[in-house]
Amino acid sequence: MSSFIREVRNPPGLGGLFVRTFVELSLHFQFVVRLPRRSEVGMVESVLGGRGCALSCKERPGEPEVLARTESDIAKMQRKDIEEQLDLLKTAINEKQPSDNVISILTKLKAEVVPTEDILRSTKAGMIVAKQRANPDKAVARLASEIVSKWKTMVEAEKRRKAGGAGAKTGTASPSKNVDASSPAPAPPATESDEWKGGDPAKRKWQEDGVDIKRTGVPTRDNCVGLLYNGLAFMSKASSTKVILKGMEVEKAAYTKYKGDTPEYRAKMRSLFQNLKNKQNKDLGPRVLNGEISADRFVVMTHDELKSAERKKEDDELQKDNMKRAQVPMAERSISDALKCGRCGQKKVSYSQAQTRSADEPMTTFCECTVCGNRWKFS
Repeated sequence: MSSFIREVRNPPGLGGLFVRTFVELSLHFQFVVRLPRRSEVGMVESVLGGRGCALSCKERPGEPEVLARTESDIAKMQRKDIEEQLDLLKTAINEKQPSDNVISILTKLKAEVVPTEDILRSTKAGMIVAKQRANPDKAVARLASEIVSKWKTMVEAEKRRKAGGAGAKTGTASPSKNVDASSPAPAPPATESDEWKGGDPAKRKWQEDGVDIKRTGVPTRDNCVGLLYNGLAFMSKASSTKVILKGMEVEKAAYTKYKGDTPEYRAKMRSLFQNLKNKQNKDLGPRVLNGEISADRFVVMTHDELKSAERKKEDDELQKDNMKRAQVPMAERSISDALKCGRCGQKKVSYSQAQTRSADEPMTTFCECTVCGNRWKFS
């Protein structure tokens, strides 16, 4: 090969013509030429006038690829294609073009795009397509939901594949040193899907996270799943998958407990959502997500049980204070039949006296009818 490259570099007269003819024949009969170094590839390309690249980049069944495009090059090309299709989609939506145009673009995205998390983040394809799930045209909305679900499944599968491959590689590697059996095994590192990496967790919603809440086939139940997702995701860093699964579990428990789509079921869903969104009860959501409070227990908790520890402490202190106030001794009251109520005419009147003005002034008499509750005073 080195001698061949020297001939290509300095083709002497007829020898150069022979080498050129040989390379042309190799192209014609689809010979496979392996070039070990990039510098040598450039030399051959200079002789062939760039046609060597066409051979190297072309794949033929049963033949090894000479020069494969790198993964980054493919990603760049795919990102460019996706951006072009997204621009067409946004134009079609903004200009209110016929639904057939939008469906055509979405169909192409569904069929041709091989999503990765990096590509979806950089192009914002997931957010753009997810917005079309609220499109008035049912066909467009259904297709957008299918695309989002498909992309999410593929991205999560790729994450699991990478995590599994890394674990298998680590597990099959032979240890270089003996490890003490009594020492605890190191905790496995958290995978990327275990934690949500977005913007402000206080603004998390299923719409912004691109989550498909159509899990039950019943619109009312699906809306309750979305409501629970928004409540559980509030101020949480848990992954979207973990939150939606827990929301589905809680909704199912409530649906079973309250015997279907009943007023009690809907009232409980609203109550749970309000308690989860309460900033003073920020520990409730994490307790439900980590399993400290089970779904079956969560849907039957009373208003007092849903309160945070701080709120319960405040209520206890307030109750004790009210009890102390109620136990303050009141002025002794006497009942006389000499006083007559001006409202009902009865002579069952209780009264008490107190010095409300200066000492040389007469005392004020406070009267209350024990029959009708009428009150008056005189001095």
